[in-house]
Amino acid sequence: MRRCVEGLDERMLIRWAVIGLMSVFCLAAAPSQAQLKGENLLVAPPAGFKVGYKGTSNGVNLMEWVPAAETVQNWSEMVTVQIFTRRADLDPAQFLGRLQQQWLAACPGSKPASIPTGKANGYTASMMMLHCPLLAATGKPETTMFRAIKGNDSFYVVQRAVRAAASPDQVEKMKKYLGEVSVCEAGSPQHPCPALTPLGR
Repeated sequence: MRRCVEGLDERMLIRWAVIGLMSVFCLAAAPSQAQLKGENLLVAPPAGFKVGYKGTSNGVNLMEWVPAAETVQNWSEMVTVQIFTRRADLDPAQFLGRLQQQWLAACPGSKPASIPTGKANGYTASMMMLHCPLLAATGKPETTMFRAIKGNDSFYVVQRAVRAAASPDQVEKMKKYLGEVSVCEAGSPQHPCPALTPLGR
C-alpha cells in the first residue's frame, strides 16, 4: 500500500524512505564514528532486503527496501523511510494521527490505533500500528507499523509493512525492528551517536 502526504504521490498508504547518509544505513561497514556528522537517522535494511526505490521530492528524501526477489510493485514485506529535511516543527503524535485518519478513510473496516509517545535517544518519538483487512488495489490485507522521530534538524518516519494480517511473530519482528530505529547527533551528549567498529575487528 503506497501513498504519501505532504505533496508526495497518492499510491495508497504511506511509504516513507530516506536517501543519502549511506554510512548510517550500513553502520557495520563504517570505519569510524568520525564519519557521522551532524544529525543522523540510524536505520539499516533487514537482512536479505534490497533498495527497491529511492528519490527526493519537495525536501523529502525517500527510500524503500523490499526482499531481494521482490519489487516495489509486487512485495510481501517492505521497509520505508522518510526524512523531512528542515521540518523539526512537525510533531510525531500529531503526524501519525493525521496519517491514521487518512488510513481509516482509505481502508473500510480498519480500526483506530493508539499512538504511544516516548523518547528515542533523547528525541521525542511516537509509534503506531494499523491494519487494513482488504486493500482494494491489491485484494490483500496489509499491516503496517510506524515510528516517527522529531529531530532538532529534521523529521524522520520509518515504517515496516507486511501484505498480510500480521501474525504475532510478524508483529514482534516489526516492533523489534522499529524499536532499534533512532536518531543521533555527532558530538552531542544528549543525543550520542554509537561507536562504530572498523571493518576487520
